[in-house]
Amino acid sequence: MTWHTAGVPWLVSEERVLASAEIAQQRCDRRRGLLGRDHFEGALILQPCRWVHTVGMRFSVDVAYLDDEGRVVKTVHMQRNRVGIPAWQASTVLEAEAGAFARWGLRVGDIIEIRTDDTTDGDVDDPVSNPPQR
Repeated sequence: MTWHTAGVPWLVSEERVLASAEIAQQRCDRRRGLLGRDHFEGALILQPCRWVHTVGMRFSVDVAYLDDEGRVVKTVHMQRNRVGIPAWQASTVLEAEAGAFARWGLRVGDIIEIRTDDTTDGDVDDPVSNPPQR
């Protein structure tokens, strides 16, 4: 049996798949984020973004701030109903359900790639390094 994951974004660090991802590039999608969800498998990519809040959220989240090269410059665990501090060096934020970063082994200094195909030949569609044109 062959599994086809084309079109499903994946977070990859050092050739290791961390999780599936959802990319919120539109302003309305970034504003909504994870609001209204009871849980979330995988990760939500907010781009461009430098800060987040959890006001109105139903669960705690792990938050990673990525620079233009996809390097994790800061991680925080945010409880519900909190307002984060902006990370000015960040251009992208990665959100996941609390505890995900520990399971994935994600830490400051890691380089995150966002792949949207299931090839292993190095083809990368990486919105962190190549943001969409407006």
